[in-house]
Amino acid sequence: MTDQTSSHRSDGTPSRRAPKPRKRRRGLKITLGILLVLLLAGGGTAYWMYKDLDDNITGVDIDKALGEDRPEKLPTTGQNLLVLGSDSRAGAENQELGGGGAVSGARSDTALVVHIPEGRTEAVAVSIPRDTLVTRPECVKSDGSAMASAERVMFNSVYSQVGPACVVKTVEKMSGIRIDHYLEINFAGFKDLVDAIGGVTVKVEEPIKDKASGLDLTAGTHKLDGTQSLAYVRTRHGIGDGSDLGRIGLQQQFLLALLTEIKSQDLLGSPTTTYKIANSATKSLTTDEGLASLTSLSEFARSMNGVDPSSMETIMLPVAYDKQDPNRVVAAEPQAGDLWKAIRKDGTIPESAKKSPATGG
Repeated sequence: MTDQTSSHRSDGTPSRRAPKPRKRRRGLKITLGILLVLLLAGGGTAYWMYKDLDDNITGVDIDKALGEDRPEKLPTTGQNLLVLGSDSRAGAENQELGGGGAVSGARSDTALVVHIPEGRTEAVAVSIPRDTLVTRPECVKSDGSAMASAERVMFNSVYSQVGPACVVKTVEKMSGIRIDHYLEINFAGFKDLVDAIGGVTVKVEEPIKDKASGLDLTAGTHKLDGTQSLAYVRTRHGIGDGSDLGRIGLQQQFLLALLTEIKSQDLLGSPTTTYKIANSATKSLTTDEGLASLTSLSEFARSMNGVDPSSMETIMLPVAYDKQDPNRVVAAEPQAGDLWKAIRKDGTIPESAKKSPATGG
């Protein structure tokens, strides 16, 4: 069973920002850790706000859905987190993330396997191109029905056809890596987050004009509002060869710029702004059951106090254009295998595993 639900093709790269001294970079911790302290310290109304935000987060029981047939956990204290950016072109919130037709057009546009090594001082994020052809394992939908295994299906079709638990299972099967946590951001909802923080600044190297997404930017620095940001992470026709690999680079750049902007906000000085940001963020968030509360998210964030988002290495899964269908890509070997092996062993990723034949390296 081959999925051809999208006519999209596939290209991308990382982005960095300069580190700042002391007061460790908090990234997501700013909206979680500091927020948690602010809300709990107030009591009364603060507790009501905390409960309100807590209820915004959607939880998915990944462990129950996957059972025992999974890779072994890392022999160290390292962690692996699957981050998905989901999207509904209808503009509606995803109704049911368990799978099947209930998602009503929602799909996964971005997938990152974030590896946090033992010691929590650095991290690497591996992007999986949405047009990668993979073998989807047998999975169970949210309604209890089974979806048979299938070869040569597009990676992003797994989310829309079966749901997030099957995406986790697919990643585990293709990589041999145990996914400890799952975190999903709804792009259609996160534009409210961007507006809440007053926009996100990005640097555009070349003009982008994409009629499909509506994005029209000249080369240079731009501060994007929520609507423009949504078009920015969706665009692909106006960059590079018009394939999906170019969009990966834009999405990586934007997510780092978003973290930078959140970090720069004076959240302690404005509880109202903090609540607006946190409300927008949590409404756009789906996690595994182990992270499905502000308390759990905050504890997880505190465990990563030493990780600097600005030094996170973002690389793309090495891929090559498929010989049968040049509009699709497949994992390139031995590079992809070497990459997953390094992560499984909590080791250093070889330079050869960071090069993708589909982009000329």
